[in-house]
Amino acid sequence: MLLTGGLKSLFPHVLRRIIRYNRLSVSNPSGMAEGCEQASVVILHKSLADDFERFCRANDGPLPLLHRSEPGDWKCPSLSRDSDIRTDCLQYRRYEHGAYTGSLKSLEEYSEQLKDMVTFYLGCSFSFEKAVQNAGIPIRNIEQKCNVSMYKTSVPCCSISMFHCNLVVTMRPIPESKLGAAVLATSELKEAHGAPIHIGDPGLLGIQDLSKPDYGDPVHFHPGDIPVFWASGVTGVEAIINCRAPLAFTHSPGCMFITDQKNDNVRASGGVPQVHCISRDPLHFSIVSAEAAQKIKTLETLIGIDPGERAIAHLRRQGELLGACLALSHAGSVLLTTGFPTHFSHQPPEENDGPPGALAIAAALQALEKRVAVVTDQRAVDLHGKIIEEAVRLGILKKPIPLLSYQREGANSALMFLCENGNPERPSRYDHLVAIERAGMAADGNYYNSRKVNIKHLVDPIDELFLAAQTIPGVTTTGVGDGGNELGMGKVKDAVKKHIKNGDVIACDVEADFTVVAGVSNWGGYALACGLHVLRRCPAHERYQRRALGRPHTPPTALPAVPKEEKLLRALVQLGVRSGKTASLELEVDGLPFYNTHSLIIEELL
Repeated sequence: MLLTGGLKSLFPHVLRRIIRYNRLSVSNPSGMAEGCEQASVVILHKSLADDFERFCRANDGPLPLLHRSEPGDWKCPSLSRDSDIRTDCLQYRRYEHGAYTGSLKSLEEYSEQLKDMVTFYLGCSFSFEKAVQNAGIPIRNIEQKCNVSMYKTSVPCCSISMFHCNLVVTMRPIPESKLGAAVLATSELKEAHGAPIHIGDPGLLGIQDLSKPDYGDPVHFHPGDIPVFWASGVTGVEAIINCRAPLAFTHSPGCMFITDQKNDNVRASGGVPQVHCISRDPLHFSIVSAEAAQKIKTLETLIGIDPGERAIAHLRRQGELLGACLALSHAGSVLLTTGFPTHFSHQPPEENDGPPGALAIAAALQALEKRVAVVTDQRAVDLHGKIIEEAVRLGILKKPIPLLSYQREGANSALMFLCENGNPERPSRYDHLVAIERAGMAADGNYYNSRKVNIKHLVDPIDELFLAAQTIPGVTTTGVGDGGNELGMGKVKDAVKKHIKNGDVIACDVEADFTVVAGVSNWGGYALACGLHVLRRCPAHERYQRRALGRPHTPPTALPAVPKEEKLLRALVQLGVRSGKTASLELEVDGLPFYNTHSLIIEELL
């Protein structure tokens, strides 16, 4: 029997011959024939072949189709010379009517049945291991001389006819400092599953315990390792089980077919990727192309100008807009809040900075088919209801959005509002909270406008929702502001106290995970809408979001437009909502005219 020493450098056709004659004392070919593609194998009756091919095409992340044989064809000249699929995998599995009925070293005894069966060769993640190692990244299962860990997830594949199943993934522990390199090394290897489909907490895939893989072996983590998940061809095994075919064969998980193809033959899947952390509880990273990330950083620069000369440059933190956009992109349900009653002597006291930006975000979220609601002060519900009606009439929103209010009735009011039965361990009603130009609580518990006037009597304690969100795993928050006294600006409160007029009194004390600082808060809302648009049209991010299942989907555009924003501002004027700085009922926001200021910013963002 041959041991593993020296197998890395053997020619693949020599290695297949060794496997064929049962001269190999290893359980899987991970790390062998370095640089060559390996393939998962599914063999089923020819009557099922067309539907299974369509299933592979619809789920090409886990099931990248390398070759489909003719019925009874045991060879695969397009992938390998001198091969025989009946003998050239280390081990096979037999399934009868969906039940696993045994492991086999060879399929030669089934040669007669195989005459009416079709073999599918599917890309495998073992194929990218050499590329990952060449990038200086350890492969823990190779180091530990064991099979890779494979897990069933709760993520459904796209069903085709009788083929349906949940996604199966492989997991490799990767040092956090090497995550970007690992994604870069694999993203172009589309026929070897390409880039990861998830980085971070396994619970987000429905995996409960990494120490108990469904296939393969448990792999031990080193300090600082992060679980990284790739789509797996074992998904095909699950599909075979569920279709209950009378007879089918697959490779045993980890026991791949070794081809003659080099990894430099694979096709690019597009974009130079970056990895960004969007949550630490649960741990969650996202992927975006460098080009898309740079566009969003440019948006952040555009909204950072300071026409009011309030020294907001000291509050800005680079990358906050990108983080907020990524977190919103991954959210399923978003709660927005706005409303700053700075004009306490007028009725209504609200200013017109905030609602337009909030509606721009809401429109973008609606276009992405996310659930969205607005929470505001009880006294202002009627006003915001009319604003939402106008937004629908103007075509900014495609349909009305729920309008809520929040009152503190007890110590657990915020948790009761956000979570089922007030239990933070249960799923939250919202994944992400956004405050835009919303009065924020200062360190003394009061709420101040920029002139240091206490307006607490006009403000409901919606800050409590953001404080409660900090205790709920999986809920992230964004604050958008332009002066430091807005909800969510607690992250930059020291800079507010030092550089902003009256900052020592007015600075908001409540933090958000992401703090978007703009010259005018509405601009921050416009930039978030544009950033979400950029992400959805980024192939690397879009693929990561759909877990490499199904086909790319481009949603309709929902971007701010100058004509609609002008009409919305006119509607706000009709409702008595005033400019923040001047209290004017003119076509201006924060004392700046709509045309030649706000209109130009919208055009530049677009």
